[in-house]
This record gives sequence, C-alpha cells and structure tokens, in this order.
Amino acid sequence: MQKILEGMRVIEGSAFVAAPSGGMTLAQLGADVIRFDQLGGGIDYKRWPLSKTGKSLYWNSLNKGKRSIAVDFRNQRGRELLQNLITEPGDDNGLFVTNFPAKGFLSDDALRAKRRDLIYVNLTGDRHGGSAVDYTVNSRIGLPFLTGDGEQPVNNPFPVWDVLAGQQIAIALLAAERHRSKSSQGQFVKLALADVAMATMGHLGYIAEAQLSDESRQAIGNHIFGTFGHDFVCRDGFRVMIVGISQKQWGAIVQVTQTEDDIIALEKELNLDFSREGDRFAARKKICELFIPWFAKNRFADAKKAMDEAGVCWGRYQTIEEFVKNDPECSTENPLFSMVDQPGIGEYLTPSQSMRFSGFELESPNPAPLLGQHTDEILSEVLNMNSTEISKLHDDKVIAGPEVN
Repeated sequence: MQKILEGMRVIEGSAFVAAPSGGMTLAQLGADVIRFDQLGGGIDYKRWPLSKTGKSLYWNSLNKGKRSIAVDFRNQRGRELLQNLITEPGDDNGLFVTNFPAKGFLSDDALRAKRRDLIYVNLTGDRHGGSAVDYTVNSRIGLPFLTGDGEQPVNNPFPVWDVLAGQQIAIALLAAERHRSKSSQGQFVKLALADVAMATMGHLGYIAEAQLSDESRQAIGNHIFGTFGHDFVCRDGFRVMIVGISQKQWGAIVQVTQTEDDIIALEKELNLDFSREGDRFAARKKICELFIPWFAKNRFADAKKAMDEAGVCWGRYQTIEEFVKNDPECSTENPLFSMVDQPGIGEYLTPSQSMRFSGFELESPNPAPLLGQHTDEILSEVLNMNSTEISKLHDDKVIAGPEVN
C-alpha cells in the first residue's frame, strides 16, 4: 500500500464484491476505511472459498486494510451510532460508500439532514434500484453467447462488472471529494452495476456494432475478434497463446515460425493484405494452419526462448494452482505481493494495490480486520465516547468486539 490518501476517512457499508473492493482500493491508498457490519457478520461473511479454519478467504481478501465496527442495525441506538459515524464533522470525513439500500436510516435525506456536504456513493443492481449481479447482467447484455459454440451460453466465472463497479465507486468518491474541496458542496452519487456493464459495452463498440453492422458478432472460440491471436500446443503438451495485434507483434510471429514465404503465398491466394488486422482476422483459420507445425515440433522451453528473442507477444496456459505455485510473478519476487499473517487464517500471499506513486513509499498490505476488531477504538476516537458509554452499549448488545478465534 501507499499512503497518498492518508487523513481521509471513509465509512463503508457493504456486501459481496463491488462496494467492498471500492473501499479496499481506497484503504490500500492510505484512507482510513471503516467497515460496519451487523453483529455476527453480514450476508457474505462466511462466503466461499473458506480456509481450513472455516474463515472466508473471500471476505478477508476484499476487506484488507480496513477497520471494523460491529453494530446492531436493528437497534435504534445502533442506527444513530452509524449515522453519527457517517456524518462525522471535518474536511476529511463525511464520505460514505455502500451497496445497501439508500432508505430508512441510510437514506440520503436522513443522512444529509445531519451533514449537508456529505458525499454518499450508493451502488444498486440496476438503475431502478433492483437487484442484479454479474451473472444476471452478463446474460442480459449477450456476452455469454460469444464464448463456447455460440449456441449455448457459457458463463464467465470472473465478476468483471463487480470489479469495474468497485473502481467506479472509488473514482466517484474521489471526484466528488475534489468538487467538495473547491465548492463545499456534497453529492449523492448513484451508480448501477448494470449501467457499468452497458456503458462498457458502448465504450468498446459492441453496441454500435449491433446497431450498424449487417451481421451479428459470432462466437469465435480462442481467436481474437478483428485481429490475429490463437492458442497452439507445443511438442511436449504445453499450450501457449500468441497475439499479433500490432504490425511488430505480427512480424515477430511470422519470423519465429519461419513462415514468411507461406504467409506471402497465402496473401496472394486470398487477395488479402496481412499488414491489416482485419485481413489477418478474415484468414485466421488458414494462418493457424501455417503456424501449427512449428509449435508441434518444438518443446515449450525451446519455443519460449525463440519467442522471447523474437519479441513475440505470448503467454502460457496454466491453472490457477500452477500460477500460484510456480510463477515467480505470483510471489514476493514481485513487489506487488507480501506474505501477510491474517488473524484466524494464517500467513498467505497478499497483493497490495497495483498503482505506484513516486513520492510515496511502498508498504506491505495490512490484513483484514477481525469482525468488530475496532469497535471500541472507533467509538472512542471518532465519536468521542467514554468507556462507560461504550460498556453500556456492549451490555445492551448494541455493539460487539472482535470474535474469539
């Protein structure tokens, strides 16, 4: 982590991926992100994958670097505590991100009555306030029909819209905070997961293509749409992906596979010019036939050496387990990673944020908090409550401290 946002305090109420990842991004940039949860944990507190001790690796990975307060939302006193925390006075406070419904005690009106310049970023599933997750959004926008055979939809296991929405949450909060610093005006920022996906589809040309093209986009397997790229199997069974998007990348592939004459002959046969990406895509199957023999006769180690020397853009196919166990980039050799001792789970490889700021020292990421680990500390430090008041809240089961492991 790097502490470029040190001094900023963000309150987070969240579940699942998008909102927690937005808060985590801010925490890894040095903001004091205080996550509040219901006593005993929220809906995602035990979500898979689990450690051998039964702790959620998912929850702990998305909440590293934050502080945790456990409060009974159903209790009126608990709701008041959270409202006071969210609307705390100060130039660096009054920042709230959540994917909980903006109603009741978390409505914008209720919170803004306590602090007019509050910055409130609220994520919903769709723009109508309905529920949506990556799988339901993807099914709607059509991407699952561009994988597999094009007949039966194939889901993508990576929650891309959640991750992008999390980054949008962080950007929205920082943009609104900058505006407040110049104008003293707060903001209620609405953001919908479905809109993030639909906007991205537009940004990447999918929507324009569907409107203006005479033909619909077809599933193309492991080819890359509009250019050249495909996977090939080496003599010893290792599989690699090569990509020829730029002319330099394309030239390197032709050079290393020693197919210059064959490529020229294929251009003449098809009346195409392979200096153009579209022509390479049009001839993708025949081009692959020219490259297959080179990979089939070379062992992976030899192919790797030759491709690296030629400047080919390529990557090896490997399982997640192989990536974690064998790839030096997924190790402490890469400054992105540190071995972090997560309470209740143990030590494991943990990434920081991927941005590097020249004026700030890179530090190892902090672990996720135990649920309620900072309850007393936050009430004392932020809300200036004394030990007697805090003890009374514990006795009345309005708040809770950390779970015993």
